[in-house]
This record gives sequence, structure tokens and C-alpha cells, in this order.
Amino acid sequence: MRLGAFLVAFATIAVWEAAAPRRPRSDSRSTRWPNNLAVVALNTALIRIVLPTTAVSLALLGARRGWGLLNSLPVAPWAAVVASVVLLDLAIYLQHVMFHAVPALWRVHRMHHADRDFDVTTGVRFHPIEIMLSMLIKFAVVVALGAPALGVLIFEVLLNVSSMFNHGNVRIPIRLDWYLRWLVVTPDMHRVHHSIIVGETNSNFGFTLPWWDRLLGTYRDQPAAGHDGITIGITEFRKARELWLDRMLLQPFRGAAGAYAITWRSAA
Repeated sequence: MRLGAFLVAFATIAVWEAAAPRRPRSDSRSTRWPNNLAVVALNTALIRIVLPTTAVSLALLGARRGWGLLNSLPVAPWAAVVASVVLLDLAIYLQHVMFHAVPALWRVHRMHHADRDFDVTTGVRFHPIEIMLSMLIKFAVVVALGAPALGVLIFEVLLNVSSMFNHGNVRIPIRLDWYLRWLVVTPDMHRVHHSIIVGETNSNFGFTLPWWDRLLGTYRDQPAAGHDGITIGITEFRKARELWLDRMLLQPFRGAAGAYAITWRSAA
């Protein structure tokens, strides 16, 4: 189901980007897409080898053994599914903030931000170390929460699809975007997070639900330069050579953490 959702969402957003792009491209797809998709292939292979279990199977095991909060409370099945989807999304928001706040984790996460364009492939461009850490965090949350398997499956499909949607270089009417961003994270909302400006990078951390940014004070409505003038990426990796797979994989181990990690400013 996840693979099917991925393929349908990827194809739909790719066609949408071609038909109604929000911004002109900075780099050709012939360079970026093969390297970004190579990261996806590598991550998929590593997950299958290193972590052969899945969050859904872990949820099934937790239900059989009574692990976690929701398995210990008299909660209706439908309510447990809804609660697990919402709370898992909150966990992903907090994890995202943590990957920006801790310099060592930012080193791993910055590969995602170093893309000089913002499109559907950016939404699947994550360093293998980040993918592995994210899986372990998700496993821990699923067990602690006692999330039902159906809730975990729905969450994983939504997260996968929304990551590609909110990174899409797609044009949505401004008025419609204003309404949509009360329900989901839209591309215009998330594009701010990929600004080269530090204060904008450290905002709009949500992936699927937009409420956490509004409730916890990390919401920024628009980029200072506007969506046509915004510069995508980070200052440390601006050369075209950095778009290649080998350089992306080495990014966590190269140079200083830089000014983007949130704790850098408090320590300065």
C-alpha cells in the first residue's frame, strides 16, 4: 500500500509540476532527479537489510502483548486510530525540531535542505543516517503509544504522500492555499522552511498537519523575499557538484555544523 501510494503521488505531483510550476527551476532535472532518487533506492535497501521489521508489524505485536498507552486504556478502536495518527504526526514534528536543534543531528538533516531546488524529489531526499534514526524513533513512539496497526498504516501513507505534496513545485491559488493550510501543510507553507535565511529555515516544521507550528510558535506565514524571490538551500553547499550522490552522502562529515542549528545561536 505504501509503495502504491508513493508511485501514484509521485507521478501525480510530477505531472502537476510540469503543467503548473510555482517557480522556475534553478537546476536541471537531469542532474537532480537521478541523484535524489538514488538516495531513495539506497535508503529502501538499507531499511530492508538493517531494520527488516516494520512499524505496522510492531504495532500488531504491541496489540497482542498489550504494550503502550492506548492498549491500556478503554479507548474505542476508531478513536485509537485517530489519536495515533495525530500523535504520531506530533512526534514527527518534534523530531524535526530536534534535528534542527542539535548540531550533530542537523549535520545529518542538512542534506535534505542542501537541495537548491524545491520539488517532489526534495520530499524524498533524506540521508540514510536520518532515515535509520527516524525509523528507530518511530518504533519507540509506536510501542510507547500502543498505536493500532491501522493507525500506523494510515499515518505512514499520509506522511509519505504529504512529504511529496508539500515539497511540490506546484501552483495553488493563493486563496485556496490560505484555506488548505489550516488543514494540511501546503507547498507554499513548507517552502519557507527551505529558505536559505536561518530564521525562515527554523520555522514551519510540520509535515502533514499544520497545527503544531501554529500552537508552538514556529509558524511563519510567508518568506521575506516572497515565493518568487526566495533562495532555496543552505549557504554551505551551493555548488552544482554538491547535487551528486557521493557528495550528499558525505555532507554530515564535512565542514562545521554552520549557523542553521538552533542551539548555535544560543551558544554564540
